[in-house]
Amino acid sequence: MKLPRLLVSAAHKSSGKTTVTTGLAAALAARGAVVQPFKKGPDYIDPMWLSLATGRPCFNLDPHLSRPEDILQRVARAATGAGLALVEGNKGLYDGLALDGSNSNAALARLLDAPVLLVLEARGMTRGIAPLILGYQAFDRQIRIGGVVLNRVGGSRHEAKLRAVIEHYTDVPVLGAVAEDRRLAMSERHLGLQPCAEVDGAAGWVAEAGRIIGGQLDLDRIQALAGTAAAGVLPQPPGKAAARAAGRPRLRIGIARDRAFGFIYPDDLEAFEAEGCELVFLDLLHDQRLPPLDGLFIGGGFPETALDALQANAAMRGALREAIVGGLPTYAECGGLMLLSRSIRWGDRVAPMVGVIPGDAVMHERPVGRGYVELAETTDMPWPALADTAGLPQAGVVRGHEFHHASLEGLPPGLPHAWQVRRGQGMGAGRDGVLVHRLLASFSHLRDGAGSQWVRRFTAYLRQLQAEAECAPCTTTP
Repeated sequence: MKLPRLLVSAAHKSSGKTTVTTGLAAALAARGAVVQPFKKGPDYIDPMWLSLATGRPCFNLDPHLSRPEDILQRVARAATGAGLALVEGNKGLYDGLALDGSNSNAALARLLDAPVLLVLEARGMTRGIAPLILGYQAFDRQIRIGGVVLNRVGGSRHEAKLRAVIEHYTDVPVLGAVAEDRRLAMSERHLGLQPCAEVDGAAGWVAEAGRIIGGQLDLDRIQALAGTAAAGVLPQPPGKAAARAAGRPRLRIGIARDRAFGFIYPDDLEAFEAEGCELVFLDLLHDQRLPPLDGLFIGGGFPETALDALQANAAMRGALREAIVGGLPTYAECGGLMLLSRSIRWGDRVAPMVGVIPGDAVMHERPVGRGYVELAETTDMPWPALADTAGLPQAGVVRGHEFHHASLEGLPPGLPHAWQVRRGQGMGAGRDGVLVHRLLASFSHLRDGAGSQWVRRFTAYLRQLQAEAECAPCTTTP
């Protein structure tokens, strides 16, 4: 499959890479390019901005959670109809969990055979930028750094000095220089960037970023660089797969999606559809009741920033409590877990929540859990196992990630949990995935498209419950 592609990385975190990538994506889209965005690693928020900039869902590529062949298939499938694939890295080019760099941005660039556009924060730098570039080239000769973008440049004189140094000492072209500009500041808070759904005028900001950044980048040369990616690395995009649940009744799955919730990967939505599900999107801040559902997913988000709206919507909190206590199968992650607890405490503010989980969510100034997790199932896990365990580190073990400033306090002892935590924090005490009624709620985030198969297992659980309900009258003694 021939697909122009480019990986945008940086020397280190907080280099302005997300701003540059979002502006580049918007600028390319504005000139008519069909750009398919991707984001390396576990992340919900950056992909939202990239999706807004390109008009296409942004998919995550994670060498730690996914097999190489799955990543290549994902790129080929998602990029169907696109003219360019744009991958935003995370952290620095060579940063990653593994000592050998096997899950770094560089490893992903090598797997995709994608040239790298390196974003360098240039504040306070002049001649010292040359050894930085030379070192990044020398560290791994298989990585092709096809150009650099100088970011946060202090003015035309500063830019001229940097360009002269780079031209004299290196063979890497400068493909743009972005000046320090307050208009390009992205909204941040305690967990990093704000989701674009929470930012008034987000679409206008993206369009302006495209104009400002696009005007300072050599878009023609950047597109030409993307076009140097070799053919034959990516497989031909597969045709649309038949739903695995063909011939069985459709399942109606409620999906929370509003400004407080909505952290769900697009390949998870695809997985639900492949299982023959009808997706019903819910606004838990404004909807007053739940429609008829076979299952419910409440993903992560920032419920602590919407305490007024959640507290005011007593009707929805009551509807959720009634449905879950009444047996509605539900899976909740992080922010969803906090919503279903008794209360959320953030600073001096305490707000009542749904109250299905007999514990209280407490926000802390510093992260309680962050990074990758590895979870081993307990005998209490209610979801049925699958015969196909491809992609799992071993049977009964899944990998995911967490990033939360909250802890769950006051849980009574003896509550069953779905997982023992081998790596990470979870709920603490080496456990995660509290089980109450037919609810499984955890601080960990899973991704079906990265081997956890949680969507397939959750829907198998729903169908198992349906089959048991249908057979119950047959076994009842008259």
